[in-house]
Amino acid sequence: MMNLFCLQINTFSGEKSCSSAVVENHRVARGLGCFFLILLVVFAAARPAFPASVKETAASVTELGRKISRSAALEDLIRFAYARNPSIQVARESWRATIEGHRVATGYPDPQLSATYFPQPIETRLGPQDWNATLSQKIPFPGKLSKAGEVETAKAKIARLKLDKAYRDVVVAIRESYYELQYIRDAGGVAEQNMALLDHLRKVSETGFAQDRSTLLDVTRAQSQVGQLRYDILLLQELEQTEIATINGLLNRHPGAQIGPLAPTVPAAVVYPLEEIYALAEKHQEEIRIADAIVEKAEKATALARYNTYPEFKVGLFYAGIGDPDVASPPPDAGDDAFGIQAGITIPLWSGKNRGRVARARAEERKAVALKTRRVNQTRTRIRAIWFKLENAGRLIDLYRNDLVPQAAKSMALAETWFRQRESAFSDFIESQAVWYNFQLALARATADHGKTLARLERLAGTSLTHKRNDMESPSGEED
Repeated sequence: MMNLFCLQINTFSGEKSCSSAVVENHRVARGLGCFFLILLVVFAAARPAFPASVKETAASVTELGRKISRSAALEDLIRFAYARNPSIQVARESWRATIEGHRVATGYPDPQLSATYFPQPIETRLGPQDWNATLSQKIPFPGKLSKAGEVETAKAKIARLKLDKAYRDVVVAIRESYYELQYIRDAGGVAEQNMALLDHLRKVSETGFAQDRSTLLDVTRAQSQVGQLRYDILLLQELEQTEIATINGLLNRHPGAQIGPLAPTVPAAVVYPLEEIYALAEKHQEEIRIADAIVEKAEKATALARYNTYPEFKVGLFYAGIGDPDVASPPPDAGDDAFGIQAGITIPLWSGKNRGRVARARAEERKAVALKTRRVNQTRTRIRAIWFKLENAGRLIDLYRNDLVPQAAKSMALAETWFRQRESAFSDFIESQAVWYNFQLALARATADHGKTLARLERLAGTSLTHKRNDMESPSGEED
């Protein structure tokens, strides 16, 4: 509820000439001219300033795109995505917009200029009132704008963390697609290698059938294995194009843009124990840091809510243009313009509304604390689950690379030798080849899963886990 107490002080300056119509018209015109000049100055000051256009060169990004088409390294894909990914651009511009909110929140409200012109002047003791103008300014309670600025600073911090989160999510998505594409291409290479081997087996079975060393069923099995492998190769080719389209979507490129041969990657070991990863996540994960910043913002908002219960002030100037009175005996101060000073204050009369503001802010603060606790608990649970998957993928890599694949290769060579020496059936040769093929695919799958799972675990931890982190390092790709 606004109660405005106005104090108007009339000052008198100058004396009017005789009540001549021509002189009065000139005076009114001069007053209106001054008034419209004031309006012009105010509107000119309020006109928005347009920033100078900034022309950004894309030569380096274009060259990086050509490099990716020739040979794609994971670091190059991440650099390209940082410059072109629309999700990062959205978060970046949202952060910049939030920064500008600080100047908006800490600035005084715009002054208000109002004017009235009377086609039929109002007669007063001093003469007819032709027009009047009022210029007023609201003034918040001292300290309120600074508290509002602190809330906006907390919002800007949240927006910046969301930018870091957007960048991290894009990086993780690129890493996952990179490892998946690497698996698909590795599997395609294994399939092509096995196609050559199966073609050799098919010829051996046909020769053996002609020499009564293999049955028609053996020949049929060899031919069916060739058909199945051709289907696998076709399927892998389609999956490759699908994964390339996924990567190009993250890079903001055409879905069919070329992705060159991928740089080889070696599964890296995690250098932190599980308990330290929990602590790293609480310190560096963007979601937890955002939740912490929300708690900080809620605390500032509670302090600001208290200021909303304090009065606000209003000051202003009043000016009225008075004409010459059309009377036989005008007073000495006849025709002098009126000048006034206004002052007002809001009265925080409704205590229930004011208590509600503070209570609502405190409830939001408690809610923010609870959300942070929930986020920490969820993060710990997910870290433990992904930690198991990462450890299991590492065990599978070790098992297939150092044990099963070499054994399957030896078994296949031994089965071929025994078949040529007529000590085993051709079906044993076919079976050993299928096992070797499946083990190679399983090794490639485990390697890709290890890389993808490590990326997900580092997303939860908020930092790299394959080398010890310096406290001075930034947890993500931040920009100043």
